[in-house]
Amino acid sequence: MYVLNHKQMAREKAARLKEGFSAYAESNELASLIKKELLAQGLTFHEDSTEFGYWFIPVK
Repeated sequence: MYVLNHKQMAREKAARLKEGFSAYAESNELASLIKKELLAQGLTFHEDSTEFGYWFIPVK
């Protein structure tokens, strides 16, 4: 059985956002971890919260 590590997923999504790609999270928990990781790295981003999930879009 494969166990998902939310902290690792947040780090990977933050790294992709750093490369210029958008990141998506379905859960509030994962979205909070992604946001925390992005702020810790000093990255600027736009956060879009919808009824389906959370989008993080890099600001250039």
